[in-house]
Amino acid sequence: MITVVGWDGSELSARAIDRLHEARLVVGPDAVIGRLALTAPTVADHRLLETLDDHLEQGEGPAVVLAEGDPGFFGVVRTLRAHGLKPDVLPATSLITRAFACAGLNWEDALVVAPSGPHQLNRAVNACRAHHKVAVLVTPGVGPGELARELAPTTPRSLIVCEDLGGPGQRVVDSRLGEATTRPWKDPEVVLVVDPLHRPKAPGWVAGAQPGPPEWALEWAPPLESRLPPEVRAFVLAKLGPRLGDLVWDVGAGSGEIGVECARLGAAVVAVERDQDACARLRARVLEHGVKVALTRGQAPPALEPLPDPDAVFVGGGGTDVIVACAARRPRSLVCALKTVERVSAVLDRLREHGYRAEGSQILAAKLVIGPDGSHSLTAADPVFVVHATPAHTA
Repeated sequence: MITVVGWDGSELSARAIDRLHEARLVVGPDAVIGRLALTAPTVADHRLLETLDDHLEQGEGPAVVLAEGDPGFFGVVRTLRAHGLKPDVLPATSLITRAFACAGLNWEDALVVAPSGPHQLNRAVNACRAHHKVAVLVTPGVGPGELARELAPTTPRSLIVCEDLGGPGQRVVDSRLGEATTRPWKDPEVVLVVDPLHRPKAPGWVAGAQPGPPEWALEWAPPLESRLPPEVRAFVLAKLGPRLGDLVWDVGAGSGEIGVECARLGAAVVAVERDQDACARLRARVLEHGVKVALTRGQAPPALEPLPDPDAVFVGGGGTDVIVACAARRPRSLVCALKTVERVSAVLDRLREHGYRAEGSQILAAKLVIGPDGSHSLTAADPVFVVHATPAHTA
């Protein structure tokens, strides 16, 4: 029998103590094993599955796996079950629960992010850009300093760094982004990333990420008219595939019709626009829909250089040089809207030259209208040519 015992620094339950007394093997992190007076043989958990397999094969009796907090929450229970083992689980309070309790914050509206290493830092940061309250479980390469460096200066956030929760060195520190990149941290376990300007509209009914919008590819009301018909925007959004953890560039954003829609679907968004009046309309649209869009006012391609690499890009304005500059950053999806068919061939050629598989579509939407006499007719808008490109993978 395998029992997983969670420990949060407090006194163990009677049931957990009995399991430890019965155990013929205890496996767990050195930091946890070192704080408990154990009589059974102990093994560090860096070879967890191999150790358990050997123990079970030899039939040497009950084993206990020690873990931090709630082992069913981004913990060892998932690893054991994926290996075909079905443990008995005795949980303790999770790190996330303790972190929010120490900070005095409710957390039903928070996202919990558990990056497996530095290769997932960008996804954790994008979740922090898009959401007002995120708990990040610290892993090597993803800590307070790394998060702060990626978020500054375009995403103002407060960090609450929780160190050694439940241990003798427990400390909860409110930190500004600049401070977090320079000060030394000792055993940080959880970083709470909070938007200090966020004001909740109403209590939600589901924890974590909220349900998606009830409608997308909206009909924008004046004075914030859309440059693209809803039917075209629906196609563009389907090809961009914006989602939580993604960063989307909206280049030549205009009044933000694509960027705002991507943010409503959970992605982090950077809008690039040079026109002052368009920027003002974009800000109004962002406020109207209560989403987060970082605005960079400037001329592409130069304005693109300091931006973090995107997962998806929409180009709504600019020349072929802008599209090429976006392709150079290797997004998984690049979509651009063109007004004339003459531009399509040149754009397709340049994208293919830069290692993309590209195709084009003409979208023409006809609206059904009712005349004064009650008769029905169709009125067509100007066609829009949409090019969609994805990286061409070579064998």
